[in-house]
Amino acid sequence: MSYRMVDLIQKKRDGGQFSKEEIDWFIENYVTGAVPDYQMSALAMAIYFKGMTTEETAHLTMAMVASGKQFDLSEIDGIKVDKHSTGGVGDKVTLILAPLVASFGVPVAKMSGRGLGHTGGTLDKLESIPGFNIEKTEDGFIDQVKATGIAVIGQSDELVKADKLLYALRDVTATVDIIPLIASSVMSKKIAAGSNAILLDVTVGDGAFMKSVEDARILARTMVDLGKSVGRETVAVITNMSQPLGLAIGNRNEITEAVNTLHGKGSTEFRHFIAELAQLMLSLAGLEKSIDEILTHLDNGAAYEKFVAMVEAQEGDPTAFDQLTADLNVAYRHEIRAEKAGYITEEKALGIGLVAMKLGAGRATKADQIDFEAGINLAKKVGDQVAVGDLIATLYSNRPITDDLLAEFDDALVITDKEVHPKEIIEIVR
Repeated sequence: MSYRMVDLIQKKRDGGQFSKEEIDWFIENYVTGAVPDYQMSALAMAIYFKGMTTEETAHLTMAMVASGKQFDLSEIDGIKVDKHSTGGVGDKVTLILAPLVASFGVPVAKMSGRGLGHTGGTLDKLESIPGFNIEKTEDGFIDQVKATGIAVIGQSDELVKADKLLYALRDVTATVDIIPLIASSVMSKKIAAGSNAILLDVTVGDGAFMKSVEDARILARTMVDLGKSVGRETVAVITNMSQPLGLAIGNRNEITEAVNTLHGKGSTEFRHFIAELAQLMLSLAGLEKSIDEILTHLDNGAAYEKFVAMVEAQEGDPTAFDQLTADLNVAYRHEIRAEKAGYITEEKALGIGLVAMKLGAGRATKADQIDFEAGINLAKKVGDQVAVGDLIATLYSNRPITDDLLAEFDDALVITDKEVHPKEIIEIVR
């Protein structure tokens, strides 16, 4: 059956509910170009204001899955697990979590994305490793997971074509942060990528798309239900993104922090957070492990060996890790020191992420080039006590670090006499 796009836009504008056939029609015709961007933009805005039912969101997700190729990972033995984060600042979790889970014999076949704006992308971080290749054919992807137990690659252009087109459109029409469109975008890619089980990290707070726990809970529930409805074991964790994750924000410096963590170093809190996520992923694969057992694989080199195996399989140079230091090779650096005594009460993730982007570590537009060396290393986190003159952070850039940029960082930093204890995992949604 054929429809008119203007009628569908009007239907949603007036609060109507789409049938499966209507959703299939507009997705199929948008991918072929029969529905132009301006009409899809209008529809996205109508959805933004009027929403979609759970049934509509499920139909939209599967229509998007059907718009491109679907990977068949059945050649790989065992339960394949995947992980997705809704994005944040300093989020190098995949770099540690994927090899950690793989070190227990659970295959990890993951497609990741690039960063935009204040959020960092796993692919950009991996490409800061000399020679690392994020491109693989489907056969190459499967062969690598069979051989090493792990692969993290860029999303295939053939996968979920509708999402690629629609996301680019949403990004420039202020229709990104609406739950049905976020959920269908994330889950269509995860379903098409072929893994049996999915862990979703739904970030909430200043540096995330979801600003309230209630919105994060609704998004998490929607995505978990979508996954389960098509036979994928799915669990979501709602995690705190009110401050950057870990100590490093950037690309090479996040690789440094990831490698250090894989060597058994790093803060107790960060290691425990990663271990909790690993415990959930392993459980999805039918493997029950204690936190202590999981931490052992960070301490004994088992997880690091998997990371090196992945890097070598994707043409990266693991000897580069021997030269990793906390410092970065840049023309400009600036130390931020405490101007008063007290406790770090806030390190606003959004503000710090935008400063890192302006230093060269991220993209304001998709065409921007990233400087792998630029970034920020934090010396103190929320809850830490500081005295006047204590080092809080160091900024690194190959661009002059202006007073305006320093003022932006200062705006993101709050020191008071109140001690706070932030929680990394807020809630688990099954």
